[in-house]
Amino acid sequence: MAAGPEKGPEAFRTIGELAQEIGRPQHILRYWETRFPQLRPLQRAGGRRYYRPDDVALVRRIDSLLSREGYSIRGVQRLLDAERGARRGRTDSLRAVRDSLQVALTEDG
Repeated sequence: MAAGPEKGPEAFRTIGELAQEIGRPQHILRYWETRFPQLRPLQRAGGRRYYRPDDVALVRRIDSLLSREGYSIRGVQRLLDAERGARRGRTDSLRAVRDSLQVALTEDG
């Protein structure tokens, strides 16, 4: 495949472009989609996949954890699940602060 112009960091990437970028075959990315629910590229007519910038970052992270840091698929799943839980906890904390501020402003107003 001929190399086209460089895409910007916010551009969507096809499965072929992303596979080439990380040096893995396309079927590996499709397999990762079955193992990591966080990885959900857009699919257009005909099943063509388009990876958003967040998806690209996640694929790069998964690749790094598996190939460079020695994690197993299950280990990466656990790590990503734990991070998602931590994010959810922070979101709940922020909502509680927002709600208490809202009550204070209402009582003060």
